[in-house]
Amino acid sequence: MDKLANRLREDAANIEVRVSDELDRRITASLERVAAESPGAAPRQKGRPALFWWASSLTGLAAAIAVIAILNIEEPPGPVSATPDNFVADLPAIDLRAETAMLAGPLQKELDALESDLRKAEERIRSDIGL
Repeated sequence: MDKLANRLREDAANIEVRVSDELDRRITASLERVAAESPGAAPRQKGRPALFWWASSLTGLAAAIAVIAILNIEEPPGPVSATPDNFVADLPAIDLRAETAMLAGPLQKELDALESDLRKAEERIRSDIGL
């Protein structure tokens, strides 16, 4: 890192810059103003007023109470279902005719074609490389 810092200093020393009097005065005035505002420490921010703290606390409390109230609302008791627990529905039997899909033939042909293409590509690459 020292080499980089030295190199940057050397490069900066080699740069020739002419600063106009007006720009020099503006830079000096700006630096003096900054130095006067912060004599070594960052400026302290003013705290928020107590009214703001109370307002935000009450708002949070009201929101929490509203959420608790909404979550704890109980519905009036009543039957959940119109059917008894031991009720068994008489559903008609569905005759499913499950058959395996006959895709073996076309898929096998596609697989064979892909393998053939791969073999041809491998042969071309081997011939290009000289193996």
